[in-house]
Amino acid sequence: MNLDPDPSPIDAYIAAQPEAVRPLLEQVRAAVRRAAPEAREVISYRIPAFRQQGVLVYFAGFKHHIGFYPPVRGDAALEREAAPYAGEKGNLRFPLDQPLPLDLIERITRLRLAQDKALAAQRPSHRTRKDSAT
Repeated sequence: MNLDPDPSPIDAYIAAQPEAVRPLLEQVRAAVRRAAPEAREVISYRIPAFRQQGVLVYFAGFKHHIGFYPPVRGDAALEREAAPYAGEKGNLRFPLDQPLPLDLIERITRLRLAQDKALAAQRPSHRTRKDSAT
């Protein structure tokens, strides 16, 4: 029973999944939370996502796997480690009948967090854009 007065939108998503998939989704959620404790939980494209400046990662339950998005880019070693789980477009698929690679999920999330912070640092702030227009 969730006693939180403002439940996360991800709570409802997980609750609507088949009973066998729910604990796996909670494990993915916890792994992402460990890697990005300040990220906000949102629903985007009708699936759970964690957002900092931009969306860090998405995850979803399917009939035979847990999907994890976006594809891993920017770290060759991590890309190689994730390769066995990569689908046609590079998105990861973790089979339901195998242990979840939670350490891999955490490291991918930390990579995405670093990439998100780097992108945010490159964007001009609203104040900078306003000042440059005058």
